[in-house]
Amino acid sequence: MNKKKKWGYPLFLAIKWTVWLFHAKMKVYGKANLPENEAVILVGNHSHMSGPICSEIYLKNSLTWCAGEMMSTPDVPAYAYRDFWAEKPKALRPFYKALSYIIAPISDFVFNRADTIPVYHDSRILSTFRSTMNALNEGQSIVIFPEHDKPRNNIICDFQDKFIDIAKLYASRYGKELLFVPIYIAPRLNGIFIGEGVRYNKDSEPSEERVRICEYLMDGVTSIARSLPEHTVLPYKNVAKRYYPKNTDYEREVADEKARG
Repeated sequence: MNKKKKWGYPLFLAIKWTVWLFHAKMKVYGKANLPENEAVILVGNHSHMSGPICSEIYLKNSLTWCAGEMMSTPDVPAYAYRDFWAEKPKALRPFYKALSYIIAPISDFVFNRADTIPVYHDSRILSTFRSTMNALNEGQSIVIFPEHDKPRNNIICDFQDKFIDIAKLYASRYGKELLFVPIYIAPRLNGIFIGEGVRYNKDSEPSEERVRICEYLMDGVTSIARSLPEHTVLPYKNVAKRYYPKNTDYEREVADEKARG
């Protein structure tokens, strides 16, 4: 543990316990889909802050990718407002802009002490990949929430796919083909649901593997969600609660299409 992380760690544990106390209690389902004695990359829906909270508390022996901006006090306000609250009603936006500054030092403190790997979108991405491969090689799984602001269906937004390139580098360095596993975070069902994984093929074209695996993971998360009892989905976009979708909304869409056809 580095000096920055060690400083204030008891306070971090107190914060973590408090979050556990007030957050929905979760159970992990589908553990049989995880291989024994092998680190994997778990990929799922962000589910607002429930995704990172659940990965920190319930997914043991894992590290979670965290936006580097959320781990640096000066960078938090702009990132947090843009990513979390930019679509709030205009009358409330000044409040959320102020809130983005209030949470900045808290975000820096918490995420630098949690089990995280900072993610960057510039030359520092090499550091992200290096830390990720080292963790995997040491037996720690990696949790990634790669949604971005492009809706795919009633469950998720499209995934960014560059993270899959880790598998190419990992295979080159260690000769092993990584397993990518879809997970679905469902706070309304008090569950983390693990699906069947897909293994990287180091002999295929990397760009084709990126597409194949990303599509598999997006379909996997969607299929898990739609197989579950009806519940409210916590969407990636921070919209008003009245716009939160149900996991069964697609059934109505299919029925409407059939009726129109």
